[in-house]
Amino acid sequence: MSHGRPNQTPPPPPSIIPTEGWHCAHYYYSFDRALLNAFDADEIMAGRAELTQILSGEAEGAPERIQVSIVSGHKADFGVMLMDPNPLIVDSVHQSIMASTLGPAIQPTYSFVSLSEVSEYVPSIEQYGERLIRDGEEAGSETFEAKLNAYRQREPMMRKQRLTPEFPQWPATCFYPMNKKRKVGENWFTMPFAERNSLMAEHAQSGMQFAGRVSQLITVSVGLDDWEWGVTLWARNPEYLKEIVYKMRFDEASARYAEFGPFYTSYISTAAEMLDHCRVK
Repeated sequence: MSHGRPNQTPPPPPSIIPTEGWHCAHYYYSFDRALLNAFDADEIMAGRAELTQILSGEAEGAPERIQVSIVSGHKADFGVMLMDPNPLIVDSVHQSIMASTLGPAIQPTYSFVSLSEVSEYVPSIEQYGERLIRDGEEAGSETFEAKLNAYRQREPMMRKQRLTPEFPQWPATCFYPMNKKRKVGENWFTMPFAERNSLMAEHAQSGMQFAGRVSQLITVSVGLDDWEWGVTLWARNPEYLKEIVYKMRFDEASARYAEFGPFYTSYISTAAEMLDHCRVK
C-alpha cells in the first residue's frame, strides 16, 4: 500500500501568456519641444511616417488591440492603450516608439500595466437566478425564466468583452487607477464576500444606467502595478464621463471603500491626427 503524497494535478508549464484574459497597458507620452525643434523637415516627415506605422495596428507583430488618443491637459500629449495575450508584444510598441526617429523627443510620462479578468462579482447563471429570487421573482415563473434565459444568452458575450474586448470607437475616453481601502473600520478585504458582492451589485446597477452612452473595462493590476485595478471608460460624449463618475461615487462601494489615482482624459484619434494636433509637422 502506497503512503506517498496523493495524486495532484501538475502545474501548467511556465509561460507569460495568461490562461485567461489578455495583458493590458496604458502608456502616456509628451513631446520634448526643444528636442523636436532640432529635427529638420525631412526627419520630421520620416519620423511621422514611422510613428504612424508603429501605431497603426497593422505593423508586423502588432498587438491584438491598439488605440491612440489625444490627451487633454498637461499630463501628456498622447496616449496609447494596448492589449495582447503576450506582454512582450504589448511592450514592443512602447520600445518601438522610443527607438523610432522621433523617439529622442518623446518622453514617457505615465504607464499602467494590468490584466483583463472576469470579476468574482459577475454572477454565474445560478447566482443570477438566486439574485432574481432575492429581488422578488418566483423561481420557475414565466418572468423568472425569461430574465434568466436573457442573462444566459448575454453572459458569453459579456465574458468575451471583459477578457478580450473590442475597443469602442466612441470619441472620448478616460483612464484612472483605483484601490479598495484597507483601513480600520473600512477594510474592503476583511468584509464577507456576500456583503462585498451586494455592494458591487448596487455599483453595477448604477453603471447600467449609462448603457449605450458609456462602455467600461476593468482590468486587474494586483501584483503587477502600484494600484489594484485600472478603469477605462469610453463615452459617446465627454459629458457622460463626468456624469457616470459622479453618479457612481455615491454608491457605498466607491463612497466608503474606493481610492482613486490620477485621471487621464483623452480623445480617440489616428496617429496622423494626433501628430497634426500636437503640431509635429
